[in-house]
Amino acid sequence: MKRGFFLSLILAGAAGLAFLAPASALAAADKLDNAGCLACHDSGKKKIEVPGKDDEKRVLAHINAGKFGKGIHGDMQCVACHKDITDNQANHVKAKDIKPANCVTCHEALWETARKEKLTEEKERLGQVVRNVEAYKNSFHAKPDKDDPSRPMATCEDCHSSHEFNVPPKGTARRTVWHKGIPDTCGAKCHEDQLEAYSASAHGEEVLEKGNVKGAVCTDCHTSHNIAATGSEAFKLANVEACGSCHKEGLRSYADTYHGQVNRLGYAYAAKCADCHESHKILPADHPKSSIHPKNRLKTCSKCHSDKKPGMRNATPGFVSFGPHANTHDFEKYPQMWIASKFMVGLLIFVFAFFWAHSGLWYYREWQDRKHGKRVQHVKLDGLGFDTSKHFRRFHWGWRIGHLAFAIITMTLVLTGTTALFAQSAWAPGVAALLGGPKMLGLIHRVAAALFIGIFLIHFVYVMQKLLRDRSFRWFGPDSLIPNWKDFYDCWGMFKWFVGKGPRPQFERWAYYEKFDYWAVFWGVNIIGWSGLMLAFPHVTATYLPGWVFNVGTLIHGEEAFLAAVFLFTVHFFNNHFRPDKLPPPDVVMFTGTQSLDEFRHDHPAHFQRMLESGELQKHLVDQPSRPFHVGSVILGLTLIGIGLILLALVAVGFFGG
Repeated sequence: MKRGFFLSLILAGAAGLAFLAPASALAAADKLDNAGCLACHDSGKKKIEVPGKDDEKRVLAHINAGKFGKGIHGDMQCVACHKDITDNQANHVKAKDIKPANCVTCHEALWETARKEKLTEEKERLGQVVRNVEAYKNSFHAKPDKDDPSRPMATCEDCHSSHEFNVPPKGTARRTVWHKGIPDTCGAKCHEDQLEAYSASAHGEEVLEKGNVKGAVCTDCHTSHNIAATGSEAFKLANVEACGSCHKEGLRSYADTYHGQVNRLGYAYAAKCADCHESHKILPADHPKSSIHPKNRLKTCSKCHSDKKPGMRNATPGFVSFGPHANTHDFEKYPQMWIASKFMVGLLIFVFAFFWAHSGLWYYREWQDRKHGKRVQHVKLDGLGFDTSKHFRRFHWGWRIGHLAFAIITMTLVLTGTTALFAQSAWAPGVAALLGGPKMLGLIHRVAAALFIGIFLIHFVYVMQKLLRDRSFRWFGPDSLIPNWKDFYDCWGMFKWFVGKGPRPQFERWAYYEKFDYWAVFWGVNIIGWSGLMLAFPHVTATYLPGWVFNVGTLIHGEEAFLAAVFLFTVHFFNNHFRPDKLPPPDVVMFTGTQSLDEFRHDHPAHFQRMLESGELQKHLVDQPSRPFHVGSVILGLTLIGIGLILLALVAVGFFGG
């Protein structure tokens, strides 16, 4: 009896539950809360199809309630975003005056509210999202899809999956899993070919197989939101910096090459990381299929260095041994660069240490003499039988024109050359753009170099033929520019005079520092000229010489040019224009060709005395330059000095700012 009663109760309860369950479901479905939405849209439910484009069915995405709850939007109601949904029927009746859910408008509205409520600091993350939105609007992804212009190339939902989106904290295991998923996010839906290549690359191995969160993924190279078209100049330039953010040493060494200099000036036509290493299938150098494997390098170089490209020539065998990332501190790998660097550093230190000390001590001695009232003794020319107001002709017109041409051409070479040498400086890109870009910069530089060498050769041939015809000329005599023992004694005597241990030396026609200036041109033409010639015609050079000569040539060409520029605009300017006994500048003897007898006797007393005693002095006396000619020479001199000092400032900014 009791058993029958309890059995009837159980059956009745089961029947009641069976009756109530559908009612509960209906009750939940009647509400526009998350539970009501999930009653149909949960991932455990059957798929929902709605009319799509061209009469095709479109499947609505299902929601995983567990993942949604852990996501960044997990505490939000569905209708907070889907405001156009007004009922819970199978085919929703949507509000006509409300647009469908949109990540952009929603986040912009939230940020605007935060700004009005002055909660920007507390809700800084919202501000970051809005900045990302602005970046996205200007990105390649925001452009209309070619297949369906009504929608963009990619939307927020394509990458983030708003119902599950959540970026785990850095350093956590979940962050590693999320990081590894980025290539699949980009590749699985849109970029399948790139994903396949990436998966087989060194980067893909690090991320996908080893789980290295520091390994590069899509967003490291392409950014997350401000994604540019890969063919654009902006992307190509930024991509080099993206590679360099991990490969810092590689970026530094790349910047020292012509390729890197062009890139630093803001132009993307020269070789960049991806041109040599490829974009996605990046393999180690020792991998047989790597684009930079020794067996494949010539083919890689030939992509740019080809007769088919305007202004280019086919790559030749020496290109294979060129070091695009050669440095000066790895002797084992780059011994030639190490040796060349040590030689140039030693040369720079010696020249600047010696001549800057020479200039500083000279200035100090003359300043001390003036401080103590010592004056230069003027020669008394009365009674010598000639007009003392005359000038001594020191340089004829050929020397003066040659000097002026050399000055203008040298300054042109310094400007164009250091623009490339210090391409990373703030001023260099502006100068390059002003002159028409790196190609025009290079053309101007080469034309100026050809003119410089041409004038040098004319001068050399003229001087040599004149001297060879002069039977009385003594190669090591007082009129010769060839250094002799007196020059060494004069130099030692000057240092003794600097410190008050002896009289000032009596210079002949050419002082030792003037001879140094003269012969420095011969050194520069050969060192800078030959290295520049090899770099200007790489296909010819690489036909006969190994590729490392380009690395050494670039180093020597740049540092020797730096030495010449700094020496000219400091030591040479001091010796001729800024010594206390030359102030105020400029000394115009190289423009007028003449100087007063007082100045001639002071600068070259031994020469003056020899000319006076031999009776030759009077033969070289000429009238003073006219007032307009003198004023014009002063203006020209000051202009050239001003340009030189500006160039010196640019070089200093480039050297110390780099």
